[in-house]
Amino acid sequence: MTVRVMLISPATTAALREVRFEGDGPLDEAGVRRARAAAGALPRADRVLSGPSARCRETAAELGAQPQVADELGDWDMGRWRGRRLEEVSASEPEAVSVWLGDPSAAPHGGESLVALCARVGDWLESLDAGRVLAVVEPTVVRAAVVWGLALAPEAFWRLDVAPLTLTELSGRAGRWNLRCGRRLSPEPGPPLP
Repeated sequence: MTVRVMLISPATTAALREVRFEGDGPLDEAGVRRARAAAGALPRADRVLSGPSARCRETAAELGAQPQVADELGDWDMGRWRGRRLEEVSASEPEAVSVWLGDPSAAPHGGESLVALCARVGDWLESLDAGRVLAVVEPTVVRAAVVWGLALAPEAFWRLDVAPLTLTELSGRAGRWNLRCGRRLSPEPGPPLP
């Protein structure tokens, strides 16, 4: 049984531009405008999901989707670094940041390790039944899904970039996934969601 998983990264927020760990918040004006412009570009889906963050839920709404919120698709848990800028944490805890970047099983912030993030997202992928699943999720979740789906080393996570409002597709079934990378959602009309 084949499943197609279509992951859309959320539109921009001030926290995203500031490179904050789990810096959730409302979409900025440009993010709202771009999401509304792309509303007709959503592919057909049997199920529509959203990560629990405000920016994922708001992006889905601006795209014209009515998703079910899926807590298992939440952003990477950054523990005590939550809400802080990378630059700030690097200045105050340079050794911890070095360990975090160099060891995928480390969680010096007290939250989730990179290995745990990839496993959580991988468990979700492997649990899916046949059909077309569309999910608006954080860029970290998209990256973790690609790492898991392609059986990449966790370190590959750091080499993947996910731009706002892009569509990344994984298709296949448990243990065997194919990837279609980062198509930008365009404002051209597309088939409506069910």
